[in-house]
Amino acid sequence: MAFDEAYGALTDHDDDARWAYGTGFTDPLQGVPAAIPDGVDRAALADYCLMLGDDALIMSHRLQQWVTRAPELEDELALANIGLDLLGQARLLLTRAGEAEGAGRDEDDLAYRREPHEFRNARLAELADPDFAHLVARLLVFATWRLALFDRLTSAEDPVLAAIAAKGVKEMTYHRDYAAQWVVRLGDGTALSHERMAAAVAAVLPLAGELFEGDDELRAECEAVFAEVLAAATVEVPAIPAGRRGGHTEALTEILAEMQELARAVPGGSW
Repeated sequence: MAFDEAYGALTDHDDDARWAYGTGFTDPLQGVPAAIPDGVDRAALADYCLMLGDDALIMSHRLQQWVTRAPELEDELALANIGLDLLGQARLLLTRAGEAEGAGRDEDDLAYRREPHEFRNARLAELADPDFAHLVARLLVFATWRLALFDRLTSAEDPVLAAIAAKGVKEMTYHRDYAAQWVVRLGDGTALSHERMAAAVAAVLPLAGELFEGDDELRAECEAVFAEVLAAATVEVPAIPAGRRGGHTEALTEILAEMQELARAVPGGSW
């Protein structure tokens, strides 16, 4: 196709390979039974989907804050795409959490009408990034863990959660690759970039422990990836404590004040 007309280029769906993260607008839940299977604990499913949805929602918001701040235009586009992928995961997971809960709450209620203490996201997702090295270190940890987890969830007993995970595996593979390439590039770069990358890893990696929730197999798989990437980046691997502690930082209050402002100002609006 001749790209002499911008809108025509955007609507050309015969050449998806030219997009870094794909166009992927097909409904991932098309044809998937929506009923919650017998034997599945509805409350446990709601809590689990809420936790994963909150992680994606808050991480997406932090990534969106890097648009216009990234070092190159290509990175702004990449980070925007990653943020949109996570926002899509958040919408699906929060909707499923509301369905399993059975209290009539939808994705808007769960995203915009809860207080900070009601959010289940990990602290890793809510941290502000003082520089780009911190961002890519945080994204590496988040994407590595979520990819390993989603790979397991593709066989979840709940078909909706399994379908969401199957879609997420492809997305998280791109996210992890993007972050890993930048960690290596900065860590094995100049003396200054190495110093900043090492500081970012030292600050971020200890928070990975809250993601594993006593799952030693998941932890070992993720730690192997961290070790491989950080060895290539010539950055030392810090110790990782255990346990998702469930607490939040002041950063979450700041995020929600910004993210929920419009929804609270216009009750009943949809996103």
